Amino acid sequence: MKARNTLLTALAALLLMGASVPSQAESTLRIGLGADPDMLDPHLARTYYGRFVFAALCDRLVDVDEHLKVIPGLATDWAWSDEGKTLTMNLRQGVTFHDGEKFDAQAVKFNIERALTLPGSLRKSEISSISSVDVTAPYQVVFHLKTADAALLSQLTDRAGAMMSPKAAAKADFVTHPVCSGPYQFDSRVQQDRIVLTRFANYWNKAAYHFDKVVFLPIPDASVRLANLRSGDLDLTEGIAASDVKTVTADPRLSLSKVTGLGYQAINFNIANDNIDRNSPLAKDARVREAFSLAIDRDALNQVAFEGLYTPANQAFSPVSPYHVKLPVAARDVEKAKALLAAAGVKTPLNVTLLVTNNPTAQQVGQVIQAMVGEAGFNVNLQMSEFASLLDRQQRGDFQMSLSGWSGRPDPDGSIYSFINSKGTLNDGHYSNPQVDEWLTAARQTNDPAARQALYDKVVAQLQSDMPIAYLYFEPRIFGMSKKLEGFKAWPDGLVRLAGVKMAP
Repeated sequence: MKARNTLLTALAALLLMGASVPSQAESTLRIGLGADPDMLDPHLARTYYGRFVFAALCDRLVDVDEHLKVIPGLATDWAWSDEGKTLTMNLRQGVTFHDGEKFDAQAVKFNIERALTLPGSLRKSEISSISSVDVTAPYQVVFHLKTADAALLSQLTDRAGAMMSPKAAAKADFVTHPVCSGPYQFDSRVQQDRIVLTRFANYWNKAAYHFDKVVFLPIPDASVRLANLRSGDLDLTEGIAASDVKTVTADPRLSLSKVTGLGYQAINFNIANDNIDRNSPLAKDARVREAFSLAIDRDALNQVAFEGLYTPANQAFSPVSPYHVKLPVAARDVEKAKALLAAAGVKTPLNVTLLVTNNPTAQQVGQVIQAMVGEAGFNVNLQMSEFASLLDRQQRGDFQMSLSGWSGRPDPDGSIYSFINSKGTLNDGHYSNPQVDEWLTAARQTNDPAARQALYDKVVAQLQSDMPIAYLYFEPRIFGMSKKLEGFKAWPDGLVRLAGVKMAP
């Protein structure tokens, strides 16, 4: 009895001191990323890794399912006019932004107009077909298009369709304090270290989300990410290296989820940007760029760097896309590459510089390419850069060649128009071919799959000789995770969707 009284006395003392027994520990999901995202503004951002954060932070007007079919998001349903130049959307009611502002048709109008007019917006060319947005009811908007646009709905499944609080987006500090309406709200960010999101208590579908906090941790080295996963410091990580797949599958504490992705990796050539010497052989003569591409053995690169798990590429459209152009990837031909250089009047060795992200995988790819093209007469200087800095240099035109990629989009337009069209907001090398522009625009303006395919066939064929971008390989999406994590599945667009994902007890 004396022992029992002593215990009760101790508990009473703790309560008097303000202590309490926690009802339930805060649940946190820690996600590893291959690099630190750039700015957290959907209209200004361009990194794949930023899209992970936006998927949890910002609901879009529409989304895609795992088969890449467009499904409702903040828009519950929509209808096209007969001529395809008017899109009417009915919006979800009862939705609020993280700052308490109401989501409605006026908010949609603000966001779309901001995407089209904000200086530096990278979404302009994605939705350039929109001429105006009308609010026809509190929860209904009508998009009036300059021309029919078969790709528009797909564009609205991503950053162009992300909805931000108009009040917050009007502030100068929005990039550092983003406010959207997704299941998680922004809490804090330490550059190159972490981005922390917390559960949004007033989310319209909050029952589908099971973590109190989501922490994104940028770790460029895939082997370090894997070590953190194995030690329990990460619960989920993207970008498992091909060489580590066997390690993950052999670890009883881990599981793997992978799918053929929509994304590609490529070498971007700077052709006509003001920040380069336009008279350099690489910029002024397509034969030199074609020679560089021909000197690369894509099959060997796949085997050496990715253990054969990747797919060699010669275009922007993944094999999982219905618009993948059936054009064989050219075999390596060093002699033809040398002949093209000679025909262009180039004296070898030709000194060139290639920007490469400073992670081990990208560095290995850069080194393999360096050795291969060296046999054709190119002397490549590899210039290492942090990923966001590399993209910033690309955007400013401060590069000669850059090894970077794109995570891919369900509609083919989203993987090529902005990069190849003369006015494309992601056309960092300033490539311009009026005929290609015409084909790309025509492909946007028809809903006939056969007609679109024929146009993309022409575009891909033309790019083989113009060579503004040397496509290298398509990337599978490979995720590693704790075996306790339930409900997660890799999708072709590579994004982490957290609805229904939870940790087993």
